[in-house]
Amino acid sequence: MNFLRGVMGGQSAGPQPSGAETIQKLCDRVASSTLLEDRRDAVRALKSLSKKYRMEVGMQAMDHLINILQTDRSDSEILGYALDTLYNIICNDEDEEQDESEDEAAQKQADDLGAKFTEAFIQEHEHITLLLTLLEEFDFHVRWPGVKLLTALLKSQCVQVQSIILVSPMGVSRLMDLLADSREVIRNDGLLLLQQLTKGNAAIQKIVAFENAFERLLDIITEEGSSDGGIVVEDCLLLLLNLLKNNSSNQNFFKEGSFIQRMRPWFEVGDDNSGWSAQKVTNLHLMLQLVRVMVSPVNSPGATASCQKSMFQCGLLQQLCTILMATGVPADILTETINTVSEVIRGSQVNQDYFASVNAPSNPPRPAIVVLLMSMVNDRQPFVLRCAVLYCFQCFLYKNQKGQGEIVATLLPSTIDANCISAGQLLCGGLFSADSLSNWCAAVALAHALQDNLTQKEQLLRVQLATSLGKPPVSLLQQCTNILSQGSKVQTRVGLLMLLCTWINNCPIAVTHFLHNQENVPFLTAQISENLGEDERLVQGLCALLLGICIYYNDNSLENYTKEKLKQLIEKRIGKENFVEKLGFITKHELYSRAAQKPQPVFPSPEQMLFDHEFTKLVKELEGVITKAVHKSSEEEKKEEEVKKTLEQHDNIVTQYKELIREQDAKIQELKEQMASMTSQNEEMQTTMVQQLSQIQQHKDQYNILKLKLGKENQSQANSLQGDGSQVNGMQTEEVAQLREEMEELRSQHALLQTQLSDKEAVINTLRSKGSQPTEGATGGSDNTELLKELELLRSQVQSQSSEISQLKTDNQDLLRRAETGSSDTSASGDGSNMAELESRLAAQTSETERLKEEVRGLTEGRVQLEQQAASATSSVAILQREKAKLQTDLQESKKEQDDLLMLLADQDQKILSLKERLKELGETVDDEDDLDSRDQTDEDDEEEDEDEDKD
Repeated sequence: MNFLRGVMGGQSAGPQPSGAETIQKLCDRVASSTLLEDRRDAVRALKSLSKKYRMEVGMQAMDHLINILQTDRSDSEILGYALDTLYNIICNDEDEEQDESEDEAAQKQADDLGAKFTEAFIQEHEHITLLLTLLEEFDFHVRWPGVKLLTALLKSQCVQVQSIILVSPMGVSRLMDLLADSREVIRNDGLLLLQQLTKGNAAIQKIVAFENAFERLLDIITEEGSSDGGIVVEDCLLLLLNLLKNNSSNQNFFKEGSFIQRMRPWFEVGDDNSGWSAQKVTNLHLMLQLVRVMVSPVNSPGATASCQKSMFQCGLLQQLCTILMATGVPADILTETINTVSEVIRGSQVNQDYFASVNAPSNPPRPAIVVLLMSMVNDRQPFVLRCAVLYCFQCFLYKNQKGQGEIVATLLPSTIDANCISAGQLLCGGLFSADSLSNWCAAVALAHALQDNLTQKEQLLRVQLATSLGKPPVSLLQQCTNILSQGSKVQTRVGLLMLLCTWINNCPIAVTHFLHNQENVPFLTAQISENLGEDERLVQGLCALLLGICIYYNDNSLENYTKEKLKQLIEKRIGKENFVEKLGFITKHELYSRAAQKPQPVFPSPEQMLFDHEFTKLVKELEGVITKAVHKSSEEEKKEEEVKKTLEQHDNIVTQYKELIREQDAKIQELKEQMASMTSQNEEMQTTMVQQLSQIQQHKDQYNILKLKLGKENQSQANSLQGDGSQVNGMQTEEVAQLREEMEELRSQHALLQTQLSDKEAVINTLRSKGSQPTEGATGGSDNTELLKELELLRSQVQSQSSEISQLKTDNQDLLRRAETGSSDTSASGDGSNMAELESRLAAQTSETERLKEEVRGLTEGRVQLEQQAASATSSVAILQREKAKLQTDLQESKKEQDDLLMLLADQDQKILSLKERLKELGETVDDEDDLDSRDQTDEDDEEEDEDEDKD
């Protein structure tokens, strides 16, 4: 312990040992001491020496410190000391602060030292796994140093450490748990760790994203105050940029998770935008970059379009336009907002239409496009802002023929409004101003209004410009060539040549207009044939491109400047090889490749602003075809023309066949649909037929069963008639029982008929009571009379049938009494005379029974007829009741209309009275006779109406 006190600053009597010797003794103590306290004190001493003696501690103590991490897991204090010591020897942050006054060699040596120690630490993959295990410890003194150490390792050897963590089981998931730590220090350092972990590694980026990183990071941003938050918000945004940039999978996951909608509140700014803090500017700048990552032109078109649609639907684009038109916004935020809006609307027709409708809060209101173009052609605005406005205008016109037409229309004579500034006027003003950068920007902007739009190229030929008083106006095309011939600055000429090339490309009419000016071709040949300096080579190449377009898209309408004559002119004045060489100067220029990389115009200085991205595509497309066109002979051209004509004929034939095939396909499809419908109908008919066949079979079966039953009954009756005398009493008993059953059935039928009769009588009485009242029409009365007659006839028939049934009942009862008496007599007497008398009685009863059966059949038939008549009477009554209800409804409606008219008349009378009173007050003479007549007439009408109601 005395030794450790000397190391920690105590006074010793002997000579002081050197740093290396002290570190060696401390390492020995760490390795050999058996007491935990001694080892802990030794590691604490190494920590205090690790910053000053970084190399010595790293060389001698690293293995011992790693051993401490492996063996002394139970003591959090010694683990914290060991982790801090390793962090000090690996991290270069402290050395960077100390090396500010030193030379670059010392700084490089310090960096190499940290890289060396990092390599030594990660040489064994188990060390990184051990460190990840220690990060699961909740103890602050272990977890925080572990986070810092792993971050330092990633900074020093990012790729190697990433590969180790990627293959470690649950390695990334353990690190994601740091974001959920309640201690802000660990959470914030965990953000820095994840930033280093996700740099340039798509696999780790996907794992982190699917570990719910987006949700957690957005929650932290909201908790910290969004754009008004501190450095933590900045760290979260940087991590989000790492996860989303150039990672289509994470971008799609971000969009599908509805996280774009959560970005909208970030851009809500108030009316007072003064005094923005530097941190807020940084945060908002990163937020705008995050939006741009989702809609970057380098993404797939489908993903970009989907994100653009989501941003419009959730109101994010509207919020960005609000910032765009707000006052007091810092210049760099305004510039980045313009760039962001540009990419949100690029290629999206809906977003472009919305942007065209945005107006600036000025008096009078002006379109946002006009306000932005005013900034672009103003040479006092910052260069980056002017570039951003140009990019915004280009994105607004990208694949937007409607917007292109609106811009060109502002230049046409029929649509020019002298009272307001239009986009076309601003572009023409910038095209011919004294500022070369304004010339270039206006020329490129106008070229984008003509990009891939033949109609607008032809429309722009109508534009006329007034150059000066007393001189006739000249066309815009001629004015551009006039400025070219005046020898202005290189940037201006390059811009005008790019405009002319875009204008006449694929437009034979524009080529004819250009060649119609006799001075244009000699000027181009003179520019190409001269041997000028390096600065003029680009202009020569663009002149060669313009002349080549005049050859390639020439329709030979001008005799002096046909394709063949222009090629002869090139061969005589310039030379074909020289022409092709000058044409190649464009693609060989150093700024050409830079402009071809991405659509956004980004230039370090205004002087280097020479090429446009879309124009580089045009050059790449035309360079080869122009070279071939110049080298071709007239015979080859004739052959090509013949081949083209043949191909056109073939194309026409193919087109005709395609149309014929389409018609046949349509007919085939129609026939298929008809066949399908007929097939379905056939199936339905088959099903119906099967059902009907089954029903017929069922009816046949029922018929056979009934036939068998009837045969059995007939056979039983025949057997009963042929029986001996011993069966007489039994047959009489069965006959009597059957008669009783038939009598009961007749009773029930009689009761039912009586009930129906009473119902019909009630209906008849009702109709009689109503028939006594006056009816609405003659038809209804006649129908009621006929119905009453039918019902009376029906009633008489029912009564006659009732009397017959009563007579039948009495006869049947007598027959039953006689049968019972005969049965008793037969059982008492046994002689032959009684037997003969019984047989005679039986014969009489049999005949009587047959007669009763016939009467029953007649009554049954009468009952059926009565039921049919009753049904017809019921239907007639129902029809009459419906007609009566309809007439009553019409009557009620008529009464309601009459009441409404009376109300209107009363209101009119009231108004007339008030007007007469007013006239009397004003001194006018008013006749009261009309008033009295109208009142009398009204009273008479009311009396008549009351009488009608009483009658009803």
